[in-house]
Amino acid sequence: MSSMAKVYAILVRKGEKTIDQVPKKLMAEVQRILNQEDEKVD
Repeated sequence: MSSMAKVYAILVRKGEKTIDQVPKKLMAEVQRILNQEDEKVD
């Protein structure tokens, strides 16, 4: 997991960025991080 993907995931979670604003090369990894966080909450 790249540190930039973690940063973008945090920004998306906080509402400061949208998933569409994530660079395409990181988007899949950021989405996976967000999905993992959602699974932990459920």
